[in-house]
Amino acid sequence: MPTASVHDVPGTRITPGARRKLIIDTDCGSDDAMAIAMALNDPRYEILMFSTVSGNVHVDQAITNTLTTIEHAGTYEPPVYVGCESMLLRPLVYAHETHGDDGMGDLGLRPSRLRPAPGNGVLRMLEELRSHEPGEIDVVALGPLTNLAVAIRLDPQAMARIGRLTVMGSAGLGRGNVTPVAEFNVWQDAEAARIVLEFGFEHLTFVGWDACLGESMLDPDDIRRLRESGPLGRFAIDCNRVLMAMNVERFGDEYLDMADPAAMAAALHPECIAECDRYHCQIDVSDGPSYGSMLVDVNRFDGQPANAAVCSRLHADRYKRYLFATLGAGEWRRDA
Repeated sequence: MPTASVHDVPGTRITPGARRKLIIDTDCGSDDAMAIAMALNDPRYEILMFSTVSGNVHVDQAITNTLTTIEHAGTYEPPVYVGCESMLLRPLVYAHETHGDDGMGDLGLRPSRLRPAPGNGVLRMLEELRSHEPGEIDVVALGPLTNLAVAIRLDPQAMARIGRLTVMGSAGLGRGNVTPVAEFNVWQDAEAARIVLEFGFEHLTFVGWDACLGESMLDPDDIRRLRESGPLGRFAIDCNRVLMAMNVERFGDEYLDMADPAAMAAALHPECIAECDRYHCQIDVSDGPSYGSMLVDVNRFDGQPANAAVCSRLHADRYKRYLFATLGAGEWRRDA
């Protein structure tokens, strides 16, 4: 597997001194919350808006969780819009066993003053893209790709103006986390994921679930460091308490496999990417045990041109330094 530098990954250059514009699409559960707080604390980016989608929780709960996270981040307050409440074809299957019934560890968290912005998240995303120059706005998708698929069908010309699209989705080059071969976000709405993959985005990266495993998991010392660092670090850890409890059974201790923070780090701080290459990929939407998997033609069997980059591993030290810095548990530094 090739080892990628920041300049090897398509679309990852950040112009010195520029503040990149960002749209975040989220089904905000507890790992989304950590990723959102990271993005809100990266001074190199300006989040224009959030669109929410059902996935980990219903879209209404995702709105509540996103607004709560923005308040806890304590920086600036982009508008949050409601998006799709159902998948394109299949019924929703929430991730309550992973994130709690409310997606945030069942702590009773609610925003104290922020409210959803009026309007529809899909339509507002399209309006933002139309009102900016092509390539000026990047998009990070942390949940099922329903909103993006609907936006493609409504206005493909506007969606073609996206600069870089980074998706937390797929098993990468590893195993699934909801079936033996499928990752939750793609599996939840595989038809939507197929629309996005086949649209022809020039700079499309899937950050696989495997990117947050191994040395990139937050271990008990990392978790302690974050929780003791201050209010934001404590919020980011405590809302993940259901996942930590589940991981005692899976991994033998309170580890956190933070898929959305890994994807956010890959999108906003690409120096932390260790392994990323472009492949021809397909989304399986057939009935059967492989539904929702992303087939990655690592060995180039089909001879088709690559249509997506797949990030399968991060430099754990760089990733964690970035995570700590943006959550208030470390000093900001730029990795060479």
